[in-house]
Amino acid sequence: MRATWLLGVLAAVCLTGTTIGGAADDWPQFRGPDGQGIAPPGLPLTWSETEHVRWQTPIHGRAWSSPIVVGSRVWVTTATPDGKALGVVAVDRDSGAVVQDTTLFEVATPQYAHPFNTYGSPTPVADDGRIYVTFGAPGTAALDAKTGAVLWTRRDFECNHFRGAGSSPIVFRDRLIMHFDGSDHQFVVALDTKTGKTLWRTERSIEFKDLKPDGTIEADGDMRKAFATPHVIEVGGAPVIVSTGSKATYGYDPMTGQELWRVEERGAHSGSTRPVVGHGLVFIPTGFPKGSLLAIRPDGRGDVTATHVAWRLDRGIPNKPSLALAGGLLFMVTDAGVAQAVDALKGNVVWTSRIGGTFSASPLVSGDRVYFFDEDGKTTVIEAGPAFKVLAQNQLGDGFMASPAAAGGALFLRSRTRLYRIGG
Repeated sequence: MRATWLLGVLAAVCLTGTTIGGAADDWPQFRGPDGQGIAPPGLPLTWSETEHVRWQTPIHGRAWSSPIVVGSRVWVTTATPDGKALGVVAVDRDSGAVVQDTTLFEVATPQYAHPFNTYGSPTPVADDGRIYVTFGAPGTAALDAKTGAVLWTRRDFECNHFRGAGSSPIVFRDRLIMHFDGSDHQFVVALDTKTGKTLWRTERSIEFKDLKPDGTIEADGDMRKAFATPHVIEVGGAPVIVSTGSKATYGYDPMTGQELWRVEERGAHSGSTRPVVGHGLVFIPTGFPKGSLLAIRPDGRGDVTATHVAWRLDRGIPNKPSLALAGGLLFMVTDAGVAQAVDALKGNVVWTSRIGGTFSASPLVSGDRVYFFDEDGKTTVIEAGPAFKVLAQNQLGDGFMASPAAAGGALFLRSRTRLYRIGG
């Protein structure tokens, strides 16, 4: 019965939508062309400060957004530590020279951001000759990818991010899709990519009944906020946004914003990863303080918490790093440096090993390798297989809070203060 059900789901669900068009060797959004953290084989295996570093470029400010690679440029956002100036930096892909450094928004009175976070944590997304950047409520902008000219901006969304914004935008067809999960407002919005006008806005349907009746947020804001990035898949021939908020994961129609389904997880909050999809299932780490990993069948309607969770795992689940799927195995590393491989269809743990370090960056899959980047600048490369095997450990820079980009056989790594090109 289980095998028959899985075969049926495999026929009905596939990845689509978030694969961004453009050059074959671009990396146009958070976690790459398909949003899954998968790069072609051939990336460097070893490097150091003196080995295989093609260039390194200082990036001013303090920001954890990941790099994207579009044509001849590598883009990152940046922010002053106090959050009063928010902007973008573009460097030449071949030489590492800074070719654009633009302040997009000035903020007189920034919201509070937790010291662990920054005012420039969401990653840009590129599509159809445009770069889209957001800093959450302080501002969203569209830029011409060739000239860097600002095409439109939005600064009217109200959202108290409570500890700083973190969700990255995605593009689906003609719409820019963004999460706003704050302590005061929680909603998903789609903007017209050409004009920036709102096409739809959908409020989260979870009622936060555990909050105080007076609505105070000092003690309860964590229960409402989230930092996750959406993903679009195809279910039965129709696109569905998979969107993790606080205490639930939702499925929305990307054309109308209609909520199609949701899976509630009341024991967890502040989801912070991008979903991974494969084998007919959506894989979601549920968030803080000690979340679970859910494998969800995304073809339901309404509240499907009791009917569409294929399996769950409650130990060794990351809060901040997203997952990586290679073949039939899910690879993950906890914030505290414990790596696991899990059978994607069954949910059983294949192996567990402590690799050390602390982690915020999401892993990268390239061929038969998985790359893990820690907050001290160490990269551990393992074999993407059913036995734990370390292939290399490399030390570089002053720590990775941003996730990697890979294009043209090269790695583009953002440390706390610099942008590196490794190999290629």
